[in-house]
Amino acid sequence: MSATPGTPAPAHESDHALAARIATETGTMLLALRQELDDAGTYYWDMKDEGDIAAHRFIADLLRRTRPDDVVLSEEAVDDRRRLDAERVWIIDPIDGTKSFISGVPLYSTLVGLTYRGQPLIGVIAIPALGEVVLGVVGCGAWYGQPDPQAPSNDSLSMHRCHVSSLDALSDGLFLTSQVDNFDRRGAQHAYLALQQEAYVSRSWGDGYGYLLVATGRGELMVDPIVNPWDVAAVAPVIMEAGGKFTCWSGEVNLRAGHCLASNGLVHDYALSVLKPFAKHQ
Repeated sequence: MSATPGTPAPAHESDHALAARIATETGTMLLALRQELDDAGTYYWDMKDEGDIAAHRFIADLLRRTRPDDVVLSEEAVDDRRRLDAERVWIIDPIDGTKSFISGVPLYSTLVGLTYRGQPLIGVIAIPALGEVVLGVVGCGAWYGQPDPQAPSNDSLSMHRCHVSSLDALSDGLFLTSQVDNFDRRGAQHAYLALQQEAYVSRSWGDGYGYLLVATGRGELMVDPIVNPWDVAAVAPVIMEAGGKFTCWSGEVNLRAGHCLASNGLVHDYALSVLKPFAKHQ
């Protein structure tokens, strides 16, 4: 799998190969851009804007050239209302964890998802600074990749199947979230405290990285109180195809609910029992 920006698309490139290529190539571009902006002494918020815009344009251009008939929904673009009637919609977050990106924290991600008739079909979570990628394709499983140290170049990924953990109690596991004060914004501070107290360990290694940890068996529960469709469209198929569960706080798979949790499946019912009372809070 190549991660070289501008690589010509192979003939008849599959959707899942394209999604993985988009995420990894965008990641390579962002690493170079981040270093360039840092070297230039770019101001904090200017770095955010430049990174978001450059990554969005990079992805949108790739999709325009490779899937011209598909619709794109992006955090960084005006909503394309054609998505309401389109069968195939790419839902992307060019930089998930923008604050990490501009702060030099290596846990930001690029999220690339494809939905078909409103349902998650393909998802890719790429962590550029760590070189980690996880791909989920409905009906085909989930795959995790890191750069292959034996490869002749550093743009090749060694991919293998991944699966969620087998821990059946959160008291033995890792609870993750993106930003703790978002529980307050949803009026769910008590839910956070209950999950934190129950978990063996809790960390705010969030955004796409938290979901990647769950999908690869390194975390048991990831909860976000406030999300948008571009935050979760890529995540849902990754988690489910890794053997876990992905739902909103009321228990359904709904990319537009505004909140979500992902788990290894074994701790899901407990987490839902804590979160459901707050599902309708704003």
